[in-house]
Amino acid sequence: MTFIDFKNKKTVQIWEGINASFFHSEQITFGHVTLDKGAIVGEHSHVHEQWTHVIEGEMEFTVAGETKILTPGMAAFMPSNAVHSARAITLCKVIDCFLPVREDFAALEQQGK
Repeated sequence: MTFIDFKNKKTVQIWEGINASFFHSEQITFGHVTLDKGAIVGEHSHVHEQWTHVIEGEMEFTVAGETKILTPGMAAFMPSNAVHSARAITLCKVIDCFLPVREDFAALEQQGK
């Protein structure tokens, strides 16, 4: 899988108002995520390191108690086990990258087939 085409990849619902398409290598999960206006990713943490890069829209992101409004071209980094949350102020499109692979998201994709 050297080249990928997200236009032909089926999306899955991660949480209410949050849908995504993912590709997984042996070590990384890479995804295109759409958050509806007002969608909330509740406070949580996970073993994965995570990068979230905003492509479209505006979102409020909190990582380890620090809150910032992210706009296109901005990103947030979550170290392993960092508590974080987000709220889509507008419709948002982001790129998420996780290390190691998000097996839970891979399982969601399998359920939808």
